[in-house]
This record gives sequence, structure tokens and C-alpha cells, in this order.
Amino acid sequence: MSPADLDTARQHALGDLPRRTAQRVPGKTAIIDGEKRLTFAELEAVVDGTAAAIAEAGLAKGDRLALLCHNCWQFAVLDFAAARVGVVLVPINFMLGAEEIAFILDHSSAKAFVAEDALVPVAEKALAASAGTVTRRLAVGLAGEPVPAGWQDAQTWFDHSGPAPYVPVADDDPVRMMFTSGTESRAKGALLSSRSLMWQYVSCIVDGNMSADDVELHTLPLYHCAQLDCFLGVDVYLGATSVILRGPEPTAVLRAIGEHGVTKFFAPPTVWIGLLRSPDLDNADLATLRKGYYGASPMPVAVLEELRTRLPGVDLWNFYGQTEMAPLATILGPDEQLSHAGSAGRAALNVETMIVDDEDRPVAPGVVGEIVHRSPHATLGYHDQPDKTADAFRHGWFHSGDLGYLTDDGHLYVVDRKKDMIKTGGENVASREVEEAIFRLEGVAEVAVFGVSHPHWVEAVAAVVVPKPGVTLTADAVMTHARAVLAGFKAPKYVVIADALPKNPSGKILKRQLREEHAGLASTAE
Repeated sequence: MSPADLDTARQHALGDLPRRTAQRVPGKTAIIDGEKRLTFAELEAVVDGTAAAIAEAGLAKGDRLALLCHNCWQFAVLDFAAARVGVVLVPINFMLGAEEIAFILDHSSAKAFVAEDALVPVAEKALAASAGTVTRRLAVGLAGEPVPAGWQDAQTWFDHSGPAPYVPVADDDPVRMMFTSGTESRAKGALLSSRSLMWQYVSCIVDGNMSADDVELHTLPLYHCAQLDCFLGVDVYLGATSVILRGPEPTAVLRAIGEHGVTKFFAPPTVWIGLLRSPDLDNADLATLRKGYYGASPMPVAVLEELRTRLPGVDLWNFYGQTEMAPLATILGPDEQLSHAGSAGRAALNVETMIVDDEDRPVAPGVVGEIVHRSPHATLGYHDQPDKTADAFRHGWFHSGDLGYLTDDGHLYVVDRKKDMIKTGGENVASREVEEAIFRLEGVAEVAVFGVSHPHWVEAVAAVVVPKPGVTLTADAVMTHARAVLAGFKAPKYVVIADALPKNPSGKILKRQLREEHAGLASTAE
């Protein structure tokens, strides 16, 4: 027996999952995307054929395949097919501009670029601005447009017949490069391996009460690892059914739940709030919905209480983490949603979490510090950025950049991102604490709190508030309420009433954009 034989027999890589699930439940529905339906046997066949096409196109183990696309069954196929032959998938945020996409193409040294037909114009601009590592370009026909000149029809890959060549993929070979949304000028490429993803899947399954009986609705972007790896990848692993929508438009979400008997749904609080405000909610057929998940930000207590009242049959879980943790770190379960409201829960099954001070020393329960983790979920590091990798993993812990504290019983409370902590007049103010306080004012639908430059206080607390439909709110009313429930230095000095908050496709509020838009709020302050 050779060592290679032993490694082959023990391999359990991302690309193996469709085949193993197809062997267990070949006739079960794996994916529903509009009129397109794939059983697990059909999914395995198209994954294997696509993997063969990728290899025949000259992509070898370790090469990068960039993907710019909205949610679709083709996205899921490419995820597993690339991994099967050891090619590293690089999902790209479809909201990025050409220069930002060009940076990702160059930084990843992408050899192939697959783009949705409607996104080909921005893809071509990105290619023109890039260094030119891309040798293959393919268009996915979601809009039914003719294949542009110079682009290959990606359907030729999906129609290709297998078998794919066997490529040994070790536990810690990279299979994904996920670009962080970035608190810095440039996003970082976090490398994930099969070991990162598999252990993360197990944590999701056990702590998130996931099973093969689930019928899940996927509406948040698959380029983000929350939807892709906490949910879609887990569903394929288990043999659950995935229903894919292009986005989280409330009417379409509510219709799909009733039409497909959806039992499980993930969305950030902003999307759950959108469902609660939808005029279609009361007449929607949600009888099958049993499991609800949220992340990206804490769920305001008022919204938790409203969800419990209006969707009493739905259990809720809070998933907290980040791209570098593949992405799950901690979970708050259904029994603790109100008793520990605002908490990110306890460390997930395969995660160890600690709080450290600025010298990376452990702190006592209740003391705010940086949240750090140890886990096989963790990234292999940042591509071509050894200094940033070393800094993130100093002293053997992954440093999240989030501030928080642990209670005596191990519950994590995330105070803020380091960059979102407001320092006003020498005092630290956690934006999340102020947001939670403002949410207690009747008529508030959404709120975002951030710091703006101030000539006297250095930074001042500012809030942008979105009223519920039909409700009139004034800045004075919000400030009066905040002063009544918060210490004076925490209450916002500036309040803006708005129709909506800027969000990325994952539903996360774009505070950086708000800071830029409202940078001049304190310009006339004395």
C-alpha cells in the first residue's frame, strides 16, 4: 500500500459531498431554482461533468476561478465542481465596481473568470483594468442574453459529460478564497480549506438543529460565506432541499415559503424586519416554516418580541462569526433569544472563544476586550499577506477585530467592531448599545449609529433613523427618548430621519457610507 492510497481512502473534501449525498438519496430534490430542478443524482452528474470541463480547460489544482454572479443553481455547481479538481473558487460581490473587481482578479491571480451575462459589461471593464492573468472567460446565461463576443457560453461546461479526473485534495489544501468586506482600503483574500468548511458544517448542523428533512430558502448572496457555507453547503452535505432565489424581496420570499413548503430560512435582521413590514405577511402561507436564523448584526429586542408574536411557530438562532471563521463562531439558540437578548450566544461546538486585552492577556468575565477564537473553522490565512496573517493569529488565537465580553456562563456579548467604537470626549460609546436604546422608541423601524468628527468632542454620536410605514418621527423626539434612557455622553448629538439605510446585498448596514454621507453634521458646531 502506498501513502497515496491511504490518503485517497481517507479523503473527505468539499468536492466529494455531492457524490456521497447522491449515493444516499439519489432521487431526492437537491436544488430548485425557478423552473430548474435537480435531484441529488442530477446534481452529482452536472458537478462531475463541470469539474471535467474545468480540468479540460487547463485549470489545475491551486489555480483560481473567479465567479461574478447572482444566486443560481450554476453558482452551487461551480462551487463543488471547482473544489473537486482542487481549483480555488473566488466568489466576487456583484455590487463591486470594475476597479474593485480588477483588484480581486489581480490579487487572486485568477486564471478563469465566470460572469453572469448581465454583469459582463462591468466584468469586461474589470478585465481591461487588470494585469491580465485571466485566460478563460465564460458567461452564465441568467438573463437570456446572447453570449458576448470573446466569451464562452458557460452552459458548455454544465452540459459536459464526466468523469472528472481524480485530483487528491488534502484537508488543508485551499478550495476557496473569500474576500472580506474589508475595514481597510483593500479587502483581504481569506483562504478556506475543506477542513475549515467541514468542521464548520458540523458545528452548524449540531448547534443549529439542521437535518436532511429541511427545505431551505436561500435568498442572501451566495458570494458571502454565511449563505454559502452555513446553509447551502450544509444542505448538500445533509441531503436537504435548497430553494434558490435571486434576492430577498419580501413578496417573493413569502410566496416561495408557501409554494415550496420551506421549513428553514436565514436572513439578517434587516430582512426579517422587511418581512414584518410587508403587507403580504398576514396572508402568507407560512405553516411549514419552523426554523429561522439571523446574523450580521444582533436582532433588536423589540423585533424579537414581534417575531415571536407574529411567527409563533418559528424557532430562532443567532449565528455570529466572520469570513475568516468559515464563518461560524458562536450561536444563540431558541431557548435563550429573550433571556439573553443581544447576546451572540456561546462558542459553537468546534470553537473555543476568549476575550483578551490590548496585550493579548485573558480578561475576567464582564470585562470588554477583543474577541479571539481557536478552531479548525479558521482560515488558512490571507493570500499573499503573511504579515497580516501573522498579526491576525498572534499568540495562537485568531483575532476577530470585534470587541465584546463573556459572562460567567460563557455567553458572548459583542460590543462593537473596533472601528465602530465611538470615542467622544474621552469616553467610549458602543454604537450597538445606542441602537438598542433607540429601537425601544415606538415607531422606529431601523436605526444606525456611528461617529462623526466634532471640533470639540473629537467624535460625536450620530444616528440615522428610519420610521415604520405611516409613522412620523422627528429628530427631537428621538434625541429626547435617547437622553431619557442613556447617559448624556451616549445619547446622539445628531439625528437624521431617513426613508432607508444603505445596505450591501447581504443586508448589512453600510456604516462607512453613512459616515461619508453625514461627515459634515458637526461642521457648524461651536
